[in-house]
Amino acid sequence: MKRTLTSLEGQPLEGQRAVVRVDFNVPLKNGAVADATRIEATLPTLRWLRSRGTRIILLSHLGRPTAARDAKYSLRPVVKELEHLLGAPVAFMEDPTTEAAARQSRQFKRGEVCLAENTRFFPGEEKNDPELAKAFARLGDFYVNDAFGAAHRAHASTEAIAHLLKPAVAGFLMAKELEYLGALMANPQRPFVAVLGGAKISGKIDVIENLLPRVDEILIGGAMACTFFAAMGLEVGKSLVEADRVALARQLLDRGGQKIVLPLGAVVAGEAEPGVETRSVGRDAIPADLAVFDIDRSTQEEFGARIKQARTIVWNGPMGVAEVPPFDAGTLAIAHAMADATARGATTVIGGGDSAAAVTAAGLQDKMTHVSTGGGASLEFLEGKTLPGVAALDDA
Repeated sequence: MKRTLTSLEGQPLEGQRAVVRVDFNVPLKNGAVADATRIEATLPTLRWLRSRGTRIILLSHLGRPTAARDAKYSLRPVVKELEHLLGAPVAFMEDPTTEAAARQSRQFKRGEVCLAENTRFFPGEEKNDPELAKAFARLGDFYVNDAFGAAHRAHASTEAIAHLLKPAVAGFLMAKELEYLGALMANPQRPFVAVLGGAKISGKIDVIENLLPRVDEILIGGAMACTFFAAMGLEVGKSLVEADRVALARQLLDRGGQKIVLPLGAVVAGEAEPGVETRSVGRDAIPADLAVFDIDRSTQEEFGARIKQARTIVWNGPMGVAEVPPFDAGTLAIAHAMADATARGATTVIGGGDSAAAVTAAGLQDKMTHVSTGGGASLEFLEGKTLPGVAALDDA
């Protein structure tokens, strides 16, 4: 268990400077925030701190800039969106690593919020450089990590700083992520069903390995199912198959037995493009000249029935090429099945990434128990790995 923001309740926080690591790695379009979900998720932490008179300095990365100060990766456009959502002015700090920035942080008014420039603009961030962490630490009196989406990376603003700036606690979003994902792994209500999709089995091997002894069933869709089909000796046509993982898939099938549930059939086509001719076929009737791009209706119904009977469901990865209709049908069907399961009292957790995007696009995010803000972080959590940004926080 990690210490959380609520552990600071009752302490003299007024006038203290809180360095808050957030995940404002949001999509930008025409100089504005295109999806504010991650910003909205941090508001409870920011409002709690503001109500107690703290001065707030926000650190975040944005994208993967290859050159220092690449303007298209500047966090400046996020200021306006944050001001709108928070209902308060937000300052912007061009260079949080200078002595001048540290002095500026002491001059902020109580409750004032300042967003610093992209942490990845500064050499050493991704190398977890202790000197850069010291510069970040000079901005505050205590540290709050509310960036679950970056918690799987040992960077200067997520890991090294937590050893320098104390107390170092989890914000409300981080605590919520750890609560729901932790409960999945420690004490799930049964039946416990995992739904895994995506393109490659190699990206989900550790998840499957870690979940197999814990779950009652793993429903597998997406192109990764084709590698399992190949392991069964089935024709897969021109589908994406990881030839070097077929033997592993065969081993997983042998070990998993009836726990591993594969699609009954597939939607096939010549290419994954809008308007192409599609066909639904059984998994033992995939044409040699076509490729699998989605699960078929019979699989949607089969997976839906298994989800309906579950008490705990975690989902990570699309069932097909969800960004190209009509190959989004299987993914949408799973999203609706998850929403129905939630309404019946099941605990439903969406493991971030493409699954979270699909749920949001369908307008079903509020119909789930929890939608994770961190695709990579939630995946590594489900793999049983230690997240550096979490491990560095104070123990409760």
